[in-house]
Amino acid sequence: MHHTDLLSGIAVGVVVATALSFIAKAIRLPFIIAYIAAGILIGPQIGFGWIQSEEEIESISEIGLILLLFIIGLEIDLKKLLRAGKAVVLTGLFQVPISFVVGWLLLTALGFSSSDGKFEMMYLSFGISLSSTMIVVKALYEKHELDTLAGRITLGILVFQDIWAIVFLAIQPNFLSPEVAGLLGSFAKGVGLVALCLLLSKFALPKIFDAIAKLPEFMLVASLAWCFLVCGLATFAGLSKEMGALIAGISISTFPYNLDVVAKVINIRDFFITLFLVALGMKVPMPTAEILMAALLLSLVLGVTRLFSIFPILYGLKLGNRISMITTINLAQISEFSLVIASLGLSYGHIGSQTVAFIVFTLVITAVLSTYLIQSSHTVFSWLNKLLPAIGFKEVHLEEDSTEEFEKTIFILGFFKLASSLIHEIEQAGGALKERIRIIDFNPEVIRKLKAKGFDAQYGDIAHIETLHHLGIHHAEVVISTVPDSLLKGTSNLNILKAVRQHAPHAKTLVVSEDIQHTVQLYEAGADYVIVPRVKLAPQLLEVVEQASSWKKPGVETRRYLEFKTREEILP
Repeated sequence: MHHTDLLSGIAVGVVVATALSFIAKAIRLPFIIAYIAAGILIGPQIGFGWIQSEEEIESISEIGLILLLFIIGLEIDLKKLLRAGKAVVLTGLFQVPISFVVGWLLLTALGFSSSDGKFEMMYLSFGISLSSTMIVVKALYEKHELDTLAGRITLGILVFQDIWAIVFLAIQPNFLSPEVAGLLGSFAKGVGLVALCLLLSKFALPKIFDAIAKLPEFMLVASLAWCFLVCGLATFAGLSKEMGALIAGISISTFPYNLDVVAKVINIRDFFITLFLVALGMKVPMPTAEILMAALLLSLVLGVTRLFSIFPILYGLKLGNRISMITTINLAQISEFSLVIASLGLSYGHIGSQTVAFIVFTLVITAVLSTYLIQSSHTVFSWLNKLLPAIGFKEVHLEEDSTEEFEKTIFILGFFKLASSLIHEIEQAGGALKERIRIIDFNPEVIRKLKAKGFDAQYGDIAHIETLHHLGIHHAEVVISTVPDSLLKGTSNLNILKAVRQHAPHAKTLVVSEDIQHTVQLYEAGADYVIVPRVKLAPQLLEVVEQASSWKKPGVETRRYLEFKTREEILP
């Protein structure tokens, strides 16, 4: 492969994918469809043949797949899963197995089968059991329903689906030789690698990450180094690189830095995963009547599996028709993870290209339908709820958005001395204000001290808007930036203000400034209140100067001396 061929292949793929993305955005379709369509358009199977060999970009797209699985691993916090609640745990445990069995039975009844010792039925049944994180999260975010009860259950089930997919990936390489010894050997290697990574993440990695935590730009490099190191160890142990990426992510998922890493890796991942989907589209054969009919039937079977595997469990847990059905609607599409598994199955020789085409076109159909279904889910539910009571499903009225925790609505971005004094005053005042505050900073020592005092403190680089988004800035009612520009790294209060205005347009913004001209700029950019310490302190200093000549006692004996001597702050 020539270097110029690789670059030209990447260039053509990215340009066409971008052009089709504009069309997809205009008609409110998921970008994932645009990327696959780009591959179809430029590839040799159906399109213009601008790229004759998908190998030109497939080696690069493999990086996107590794980063995708690394992020999935990062987002699987096993501690949080244990606290997720009965609805999420039970539905997450049983949804995939029930969908798999129901899907297999229905597909068999419809005439699908495996041939020549291959595993088409296994891949199809498992593939339609998984739902798309990309499509669901984007649709729920746009509807502001991520934090509703149905939204939280939906996200929890998606995490459990990822765990089921990890189990599938672990045993996938042994399908062609499914001897017990081979499966046990593969399982033992996987357990050994997990154990090694967990030991390192407990005793070695925290010290390494703590040492670099104050250098946010280095955090990304170190995280990727860990990811590719574990991928290399997985390959050496006879496991897949994809499994290594998942293990790498899971092993550091409980670190306080994981959301910041996800936010930074996600943009790199999006570029490479675009190439993965483009390369996948290049492999799609000309859609015959058989392929289209199979995709339609798979889409129908998928919908039935969700009705059998999600709605009854949630309804049985007394969550009522609305929560049970809305969650079912949210998950009524096939996953991008199914494409990953099918693509690997093709490379292993488990399935043929036609089976991959079935899954690709099923993704297109269900992604389009589910996007509009999620947008209109409450209307669809209202129509369905006219039928549900008639067949014995009576509604249970719930407070959907009730939660045991106070919602974090006051965000302090960056923690320096002004924020330290503010936190001290909040502690002294008492009340419920403390429960509404979330503090974001990249100093791990500060975060530990804040958490010890009972504050919600999260590791994050405030210069990176994706980090702020992952930490819930869109829920903010008040955002406070107390670090002056002279100390900010990679951003400014003006940039922070613009980002907050974009992602939390209704929030009141309080920012700090060191000079008058910059203060005017911040107000003109939409700041609600600009803190100018020198202007605020000048009247107090004037009063002190006027009284200084009448002082009789040394400063060490004054009330202010005693006040500061006993004052305990995070940053003294």
